[in-house]
Amino acid sequence: MEVNLLLTNATIKSKDPLMSPTSNHGLKHMCKLVGASVLTFLLFCFLCLGGDGQLGARLAPPYPSGRTGPPRAKTPCGHLEVTNPLVHVSDSRTYLVSSYMEHRLEHSLIRTIAIVKREEKPSYSCMFCCDEELQNSSARYEIHSDHFGFDYGTADILCSVPENCSMPSHIAIYTGPLRGQKPVLPIRNQQERQESFPYQFTVCISVMYDYTNVMQLVQTLEMFRLLGAQHVAIYKSSCNAATQRVLDYYVQAGFVEIIPWPITEYINMSRGWQHSVSPGDLHYFGQIAALNDCVYRFMYQTQYVVLSDLDEIIVPLTVDTWTELLPLLEQRYGRHVSFEFENHVFRNTVSGRNAAQRPTEWLGVAGVDILDHVWREPNNPNAFNNFKVIVNPRMVYRTTVHGLLWADSEGVRVDRDVARMYHIKPEVTDDVTDDKLIQDERLWDYAPRLVPAVSDVLKKTSPR
Repeated sequence: MEVNLLLTNATIKSKDPLMSPTSNHGLKHMCKLVGASVLTFLLFCFLCLGGDGQLGARLAPPYPSGRTGPPRAKTPCGHLEVTNPLVHVSDSRTYLVSSYMEHRLEHSLIRTIAIVKREEKPSYSCMFCCDEELQNSSARYEIHSDHFGFDYGTADILCSVPENCSMPSHIAIYTGPLRGQKPVLPIRNQQERQESFPYQFTVCISVMYDYTNVMQLVQTLEMFRLLGAQHVAIYKSSCNAATQRVLDYYVQAGFVEIIPWPITEYINMSRGWQHSVSPGDLHYFGQIAALNDCVYRFMYQTQYVVLSDLDEIIVPLTVDTWTELLPLLEQRYGRHVSFEFENHVFRNTVSGRNAAQRPTEWLGVAGVDILDHVWREPNNPNAFNNFKVIVNPRMVYRTTVHGLLWADSEGVRVDRDVARMYHIKPEVTDDVTDDKLIQDERLWDYAPRLVPAVSDVLKKTSPR
């Protein structure tokens, strides 16, 4: 299908507006033969050239993974299923992420996480697959309050389930009259669960784009494992080949799940949270939509979600693992709370260890070595300090980058001497010179287990 599409696009682009539509048949036939030969030769070269441009090398895999999902299958109601984000709603500037059964409200409702053009006022309708029958209902939508002033924002599209549709399996959202085939999303979270979850801790990572920081990726994932995580969900837009090898290793091991996030194919992305500094139409590669989707996707699969980034690690100080920490926090604050862990920046420009201490497997590996950076900026106790959250996802309706927008829980800031977030990144506070930084070697306590684990992964994922 992709080859046909390529040929079609090439034909359209090659049309010359100065060529007479009455050119003789022989000339047209010759042009077709020449064009077909050129396209065949180019296609042959494309298939034979590897990522290094050498003939006969292996074809490089599509690291921007927006089109690597399973083939579409027809549902019992005759429409094609789409399992990966994103799905464009025709005649609108709306992009659907995933749909979920909402069990926490009084009436049956399907909540679809979406990215919408905020100024647009579409009128949505919902089509349900109910066994082999189609049922329709109207929809309403609510745009999340955190959009940082960008043109696009995250939204919930809410569809009431028709009374005669007891167990809808798929849903399509559309505007205008219902015409032709519609892509349908599977309705997830069909079964509610309050205990006996497959995972205790699931880490939600959003969003991986143009990623090359292999060393910090492996170290962070292994730290998550040491802290007690059983599952890590990564919303991935793009990465380099070395990163992909690491991701493939963890996916095969069952520790990481990749959710394709082809957002750049649809919307002009900002790489930051301030439109004036980082122009674009949507905040930070659609981070908020991805975080909300992760909360719902694993709502009934995990006891807790950890909303984090790959340069952030929530580290306990009085115990060694999240498994030990959370019962202590719940004993102190109760179970109907979300736990906020204060951000502490560790400058990755200031090193606290000799490079000669690194294992041989680490030499030549691209990226930041988190064990090198043990000097943190002092936080101002009188100012707002960002944080990240560990929470029971069944209490969450809407989340944002730092905290929750709507939840059946109260946010509690965990004492920084009990646990804190280690954020290894360039300096944030310009007026704090390096001699004012605070030495904090807590990560070194994990080194006896972390170092051999990282070395093993790097050895197994090395291209040599």
